[in-house]
Amino acid sequence: MSNFALIGTAGYIAPRHMKAISDTGNTLLAALDTSDSVGIIDSHFPDAHFFTEFERFDRYVDMLRRGETGKVDFVSICSPNYLHDSHMRFALRSGADAICEKPLVLNPEDIDGLEMIEKATGQTVNTILQLRVHPSIIALREKIQNSPKDTKYEVDLTYITSRGRWYLESWKGDVRKSGGIATNIGVHFFDMLHFLFGELQENHVHLNAPTKAAGYLEFEHARCRWFLSLDINDVPAEARAAGARTYRSITINGEEIEFSGGFADLHTRSYEEILNGNGFGLNENRPAIEMVSHIRKAPVQMSKGEQHPNLKTGID
Repeated sequence: MSNFALIGTAGYIAPRHMKAISDTGNTLLAALDTSDSVGIIDSHFPDAHFFTEFERFDRYVDMLRRGETGKVDFVSICSPNYLHDSHMRFALRSGADAICEKPLVLNPEDIDGLEMIEKATGQTVNTILQLRVHPSIIALREKIQNSPKDTKYEVDLTYITSRGRWYLESWKGDVRKSGGIATNIGVHFFDMLHFLFGELQENHVHLNAPTKAAGYLEFEHARCRWFLSLDINDVPAEARAAGARTYRSITINGEEIEFSGGFADLHTRSYEEILNGNGFGLNENRPAIEMVSHIRKAPVQMSKGEQHPNLKTGID
């Protein structure tokens, strides 16, 4: 049994991490969040020590490290995106491995610093790239790898996950803290595209706004038009009439790829792989972080690459 600490306990994704820690037979010793709305802990680890001040949390984790009752083996990080880097550094320097939510970091150069701390401490960084362990995605990757080497697939990626007005008022609406929409909600999908179709060859941005973004990516084995949105009006009318607030579609050569199911246990599957020494580390994260960093900074150029069907012709 491994001992865990968790940072970002009040966050949206934290319950999935607590469930994964429990499902894999481990225990949560300490949890941290500046918000005290963390009653969800009672459903999993009611005896965990909880802190709202980092200094007291740090002191407790250090006491465990120096004591005889068992140190923290893993720190799970569910904090806002811009804090991931510093919280991973804390984990490694505390003698624990890190398990970090997406995106691992906001900028590629932060990965270089983490690599140096890994080498100095002997600890490792792991991340949750749950689409890589989704059975449908694994099967699709095998199919693609068995195709002729010169195959180029035509891909359309559409992900619309509507958010209320609160979103832009929170840290998620601040590009300096979230990295913007392509980083905050798109990084999993960009990692998946790299995982499926190989090295990136072109990266062009067609739209980059606070609530939606679009562009063109070309990989070794795919040409991909992508569109991300937080606007419920972008959900197809038929789905919206049925009450849907989220729409996810990936087509390959015009064929819809179905992977809407099977998400419930992906965090647990990810934890199982990490605990077995098969987690996704810094190098696996670098291509997607480089992609979203470029998207954040690149000029909008509608003339470069093919446009996603959701874009109106002539927007520039």
